Amino acid sequence: MSKFPKNFLWGGATAANQLEGAYDRDGKGLSVADVMPGGKIRMQVLSSEAFDWSLDLEKYTYPNHRGIDHYDRYKEDIALFAEMGFKCYRFSIAWTRIFPKGDETKPNEAGLKFYDDLIDECLKYDIEPVVTISHYEMPLHLAKEYGGWKNRQLIDFYERFAKVVLERYQAKVKYWMTFNEINSAFHFPALSQGMVKSTGGGEFKNIVQAWHNQFVASSKAVKIGHGLNPNLQIGCMIIYATTYSIDANPINQLATMVQNQEFNFFCTDVQVRGEYPAFTKRMLGERGITWNDLDITDEDLALLKEHTVDYIGFSYYMSSAINETNPDSEEVGGNLLGGVRNPFLEASEWGWQIDPEGLRIALNELYNRYQKPLFIVENGLGAIDQVPAEGIIEDDYRIDYLRCHIEAMGEAVADGVDLMGYTPWGCIDLVSASTGEMSKRYGFVYVDLDDEGNGTLNRSKKKSFEWYKEVIATNGEKL
Repeated sequence: MSKFPKNFLWGGATAANQLEGAYDRDGKGLSVADVMPGGKIRMQVLSSEAFDWSLDLEKYTYPNHRGIDHYDRYKEDIALFAEMGFKCYRFSIAWTRIFPKGDETKPNEAGLKFYDDLIDECLKYDIEPVVTISHYEMPLHLAKEYGGWKNRQLIDFYERFAKVVLERYQAKVKYWMTFNEINSAFHFPALSQGMVKSTGGGEFKNIVQAWHNQFVASSKAVKIGHGLNPNLQIGCMIIYATTYSIDANPINQLATMVQNQEFNFFCTDVQVRGEYPAFTKRMLGERGITWNDLDITDEDLALLKEHTVDYIGFSYYMSSAINETNPDSEEVGGNLLGGVRNPFLEASEWGWQIDPEGLRIALNELYNRYQKPLFIVENGLGAIDQVPAEGIIEDDYRIDYLRCHIEAMGEAVADGVDLMGYTPWGCIDLVSASTGEMSKRYGFVYVDLDDEGNGTLNRSKKKSFEWYKEVIATNGEKL
């Protein structure tokens, strides 16, 4: 008997701003992603006091503008996903293709038509679309002129956007997520909340207010979706980083508990349970904030309680370790959340610590806390692929990473976890969100494009392509 249910959703995941390109075509407006420079300086630039969401074409390159030209090549790409046997494909709708500035009242028909065609192309191959409504690509106008998600007006703008796309596609799309990695703002609000230091992104009060506005907007989307079709499955989406204390010192154990609560559970508690968790008051108070400092109404709280999500989508790339008792501990990188080096783990070329057992722990922690279906919608290994003169890219390191994580998933299912599906991140090479690079590759499909924008954009299969094809064909039995 298979470790995974027979209707398990195997597939892959991408985001519009990282692969579509065509950033200014067919009425599309500028998004926050369109002004994020390429290269390892990306996060440094976005974190500076001076950054004000301006484009500087003389100083920086902007690889998101071109992406991998998926806008023109989506049929070729979907055909490759179908050849692998995808049961589902997770992608996002670029808000700026539908509402170029974000505050218009009438949607852009050309943008809607593109996603009509993309969805139909998926359905042609019996690939279930899994749509993220907002994935790190809010309209630039809303970030610059309204100050990002700390402004309550964005609730109405998002509600209008969600209503348009849910009404348009609800007959063809069953699975939705409201916001990508909503908890990422804890460490970096630029991507998900459209706030940088010059617009208040350095103040935790603004981050919490922005979260609340997003929670309300998410519940409004759930209400709209379920009103259209009660069978629609609308989920939240978070980063999950299994967190360990470096030792048994109670100080480190307590710090681990607090990080788990604040980073892994705060946003999820509100969207899944429909209410703010008990630790909220202390979390705010320790940062000099009271509940009364926030614009939160009784109507908001009633809406959150009534319209909770149907499932929990999450990304899992690495775990995190904490050592409060030694400030000189060696630090490592991660998916917007680092930590100290864990001596029991190896790390990727970007310093992300590889921990498949941590995925099994994550699945158990989430399912036992919430008793809601789980969906791993991002997981993968960013690596530099060497292209041989002849033959295919031998990416055994990627296969090994994914194999170990799928084995951990199978163990979690045996533990009793209700797991819906698995969509490895960047199933085709695309522009990295954290660095704006092409050289940090995740895909089963290689795209001939380098960090300077040189290349043919031709697609070719890596060794992992055929491996993942067999994984899907055997429902995870043959790894």
